[in-house]
Amino acid sequence: MKTTAGPALVDAVAADVDRLCTAEPDVREDLPDSVHKMRVATRRLRSVLKSYRRVLRRKPVGEITDELRWLAGLLGVARDAEVRAERFASLLGDTGVPFDEETVPLGEKSAPRRDFGERLVADERRFYAGAHRAVVDAFDSRRYRTLVDRLHGLISNAPLRAAQADQPAQKVFAEVLRHDFRELRRLVRMEPSLSAEERVEHLHDIRKAAKRLRYSAEAAVAVLGEPAAELGKRAKRLQGVLGDHRDAVEALQTLRTHAADADESGYQRLCDAEEAAAAKALEEYPDAIEFLRHRALG
Repeated sequence: MKTTAGPALVDAVAADVDRLCTAEPDVREDLPDSVHKMRVATRRLRSVLKSYRRVLRRKPVGEITDELRWLAGLLGVARDAEVRAERFASLLGDTGVPFDEETVPLGEKSAPRRDFGERLVADERRFYAGAHRAVVDAFDSRRYRTLVDRLHGLISNAPLRAAQADQPAQKVFAEVLRHDFRELRRLVRMEPSLSAEERVEHLHDIRKAAKRLRYSAEAAVAVLGEPAAELGKRAKRLQGVLGDHRDAVEALQTLRTHAADADESGYQRLCDAEEAAAAKALEEYPDAIEFLRHRALG
């Protein structure tokens, strides 16, 4: 594929903008997985703009990425509560604990009418409902509409830097992938020297770097073909392994914040399950990082 970097990047960005904008109606209706899809689209677009930042003018793109961070934050609050509710409900063998007046929230002194696990799920579902309302309110704000207009402007009037945008797309895109690959490999090489406490957060940093490489590679498939597609798949696997680990870690943190309100059996059962989930995820980690022993594009 012979083209310059600017038009190739605009094509990739256009696909991501479309993913983000088409997710909005589904989120408004609170359709299954809609918040997750829009959050991913938002993070993906922000990541691609960061990875390929040398092709774009700094100020206008910086303003857009700041607003994408704001939107991803709102979606993240809702999505994290949704994930926690699903995880705890699954561990309890429950798929439909409602949040109603009969459910006494954790932390209140009234006599509990349900056990710890059930109240925990109900709390998370209640929290999700409030966070979802905040997202929908944001959709109706001037700030969000301005962001959408700016995103469409990235496509119709892209703020390109000619020095990079006019170079061959294959050269520029390959350089970006090699940079993101090296950064991920650097973080992975640091990991064995860390303490157990440091390792937890460092693995989260590795996950974010893997996600960035995945998105930059997927954006490059139209330019670089199968090598970029394969690199994206391997980065996605590592992201998934560490994502499972992070979900378990964060679920444990949530449980521990409610420890004082927990009955021992229900609390310990959930903690044991999440500790086992975290350990199981890390069993796949050595295989997931194996691709970093080789060159970025084969």
